[in-house]
Amino acid sequence: MDRKLLDLLVSPDTRQPLAQLESAGLDALNHAIAAGTVSRTDGTAQTEALREALVTRDRKQVFRVEDGIPVLLADEAIDTAQITDFPGK
Repeated sequence: MDRKLLDLLVSPDTRQPLAQLESAGLDALNHAIAAGTVSRTDGTAQTEALREALVTRDRKQVFRVEDGIPVLLADEAIDTAQITDFPGK
């Protein structure tokens, strides 16, 4: 993702800056998705593994990136509290 764009992006509800989710976080998230234990804020199950994602500064929310486009909808955020081994939470 373009660094200049990333510098401008914030969480739609908390207004916290977003950063690229590192591989350890992405691995933990995808492991939980594969186990069927991940849902979005609106209650919809996240069933597809993510290739790329953004995380808030406090590491409490993750937003998926689809085809290079961040999906910054508060209802579609993923709460990291539901991911047992999410690093840094």
